[in-house]
Amino acid sequence: MDKGIVKSVSKSKTHTFNKFNSDRIVLLKGLGVEGDAHMGKNVKHRSRVANDPSQPNLRQVHLIHSELFDELKKKGFVIQNGEIGENITTEGIELLCLPKDTILSIGQTAKILITGLRNPCKQLDLLKPGLMKALLDKDEEGNLIRKAGVMGIVLEGGEVKIGNKITVELPPKPYIKLERV
Repeated sequence: MDKGIVKSVSKSKTHTFNKFNSDRIVLLKGLGVEGDAHMGKNVKHRSRVANDPSQPNLRQVHLIHSELFDELKKKGFVIQNGEIGENITTEGIELLCLPKDTILSIGQTAKILITGLRNPCKQLDLLKPGLMKALLDKDEEGNLIRKAGVMGIVLEGGEVKIGNKITVELPPKPYIKLERV
């Protein structure tokens, strides 16, 4: 679980639900993805801006594991990279199992600090009816499991492109379970 690769990179200049695939993206330290609508030190998600525009942006980069798309395909949902808003699609890392404050090193210089889980929203059902429910599950104890990927902030900038290796650096114990951000 300590190594993976970048399968796809995506961004959107405007607040579209999906993001557009690219050959590469550039991460800017403390800001996010260059040219993406969610880039900035303070929140950019419209609902959060309406509540308090001075909040720190803990959602600068959205990552989803490609294995989720395989799982969704078995449920009848064919999802393309970037289609549900992620900036980086990964393979080989169980993103949802990582603790808070895990650092992902990508390519030569980029580093992302994982801040939490993406909370699936009703816009998913506008894309494909029933998709939001497919991205929610319950564990044995009845706790909600959010499967829509993880969010992070850029610790170190750099270029991220398809095929880049990803290494995982876990934080010191005790680990803190990811919660929605």
